[in-house]
Amino acid sequence: MISLTWLGHAAFRFDLPSGDRIYVDPFLAGNPSCPASELEPERVDAILVTHGHGDHVGDTVKLARTFACPVIAQVELRELLAAEIGADMTQALNKGGGRELLGSRVTLTHANHSSSYNGSYTGESCGFVVETPGRPTLYFAGDTNVFGDMELIGRIYAPAVAVLPIGDHFTMGPREAAVAAELVGAPRVIPSHYATFPLLTGTPEALRELLPADVELIAPAPGETVTL
Repeated sequence: MISLTWLGHAAFRFDLPSGDRIYVDPFLAGNPSCPASELEPERVDAILVTHGHGDHVGDTVKLARTFACPVIAQVELRELLAAEIGADMTQALNKGGGRELLGSRVTLTHANHSSSYNGSYTGESCGFVVETPGRPTLYFAGDTNVFGDMELIGRIYAPAVAVLPIGDHFTMGPREAAVAAELVGAPRVIPSHYATFPLLTGTPEALRELLPADVELIAPAPGETVTL
């Protein structure tokens, strides 16, 4: 099984059947939704970063230095992060490319959003597909608006779970996320990037009313773990 823990905002931790632990967009310190018990991870085996904005890069540099773990991000962003971390620990990827990671395959997908890090260009925003043999395939959309090629992501990777932003203002809101869910075709949807700051007004309840009837909405509380 795979367990997925929402750490507030767009930060997630998921544990693979092997026991390896991967963090996605580890915005922990400074994240008002992150539970205090989750601020200092006991282990990190890999980090995936969708784009360069501070509420997604978060604690990546600190965690990578502490745990000497690989960081996967798009080429331009990863080069900047590697310079800060002080080690070039992972092969860079770009959209459509993938690599093996801890017994799973991680592939970068398109996302419709901007990306910069400390004022520097960091390529384009991305999403991630994580495929683990015999386990549900996960699609982390990253910060994005809905776009038609989400249908291709569904066609190629057939994710069982789609993590979609719903907060509005900086990403798509519930109305767009409902269409994204339809295009991706995942039977389960987990909302993200909401309830962190007042500007993010989208809610799981609003999304639930708009989702296709055959799509299950799973909305864990910050710090809550769900088994997939």
